[in-house]
Amino acid sequence: MARIELLNLHKSFGAVHAVKNLTLSIEEGEFVVLVGPSGCGKTTTLRMIAGFEDPTSGEIRIDGRVVNDLEPRDRGLGMVFQSHALFPHKNVAQNIEFGLRMKKMPLEERVRRVREVAEMVRIMHLLDKMPGQCSGGESQRVALARTLVTNPSTFLLDEPLSSLDAKLRRELRAECDRLHAELRRTFIYVTHDQEEAMTLADRIVVMRVGEVVQIGSPMEIYSKPVNQFGAKAPDFAIGLKRREAAVQAQTQLHIWHIVLGDCDRRPQRN
Repeated sequence: MARIELLNLHKSFGAVHAVKNLTLSIEEGEFVVLVGPSGCGKTTTLRMIAGFEDPTSGEIRIDGRVVNDLEPRDRGLGMVFQSHALFPHKNVAQNIEFGLRMKKMPLEERVRRVREVAEMVRIMHLLDKMPGQCSGGESQRVALARTLVTNPSTFLLDEPLSSLDAKLRRELRAECDRLHAELRRTFIYVTHDQEEAMTLADRIVVMRVGEVVQIGSPMEIYSKPVNQFGAKAPDFAIGLKRREAAVQAQTQLHIWHIVLGDCDRRPQRN
């Protein structure tokens, strides 16, 4: 796990100020969602954390260490892109193991790690397929597996579900939630989908025209919005109801485990 700190982060593209003096701390194991309309600076912020964009000014710290000058590969982060970015000429197993091959990991260990993450995201049956033979949802699971296999301290997800239909979005949203609970790593997730933010986040960061306008829990964002974007938006309400239903189901499951004497089982989310 890693603690991420952004201190007075600013990014300009010529006369355009994409991110303006952003300060934010993300704790170890936290699931933070950056949400806002297109052009608000959320993806630019994520790309600066990843090392794909250099900040104009300000600092990025990972576990207290300033990483502004570190290459993306040296930051210990894993990124899942909006486009799956799979190699079309490599099968699924080869796509997943690519990062391990670049690290010159022995073949036996690569095979073990690939099978391990494939089981985790439920794509064992796809390992010999080519990307062109996979559906959109399957391709996104492959992209998740490719990031998981490198064992990053923090997962950066840039609108990973935006190209999928509603049913697949719900399924993979649940998958992201399960992985976060299972791995207990830091997740930073970018979306413009308010329902998605409410369902997944421990904390939501609402952005507008390059600035943070509100930070809070899903309930705080919904009940005490500071701008029109969060003001009782229908998608926020839907996401909140689904979150409450999931917590209630987990609590009921925990009660049954207590009744049956299996006290090691706990609800995954509060």
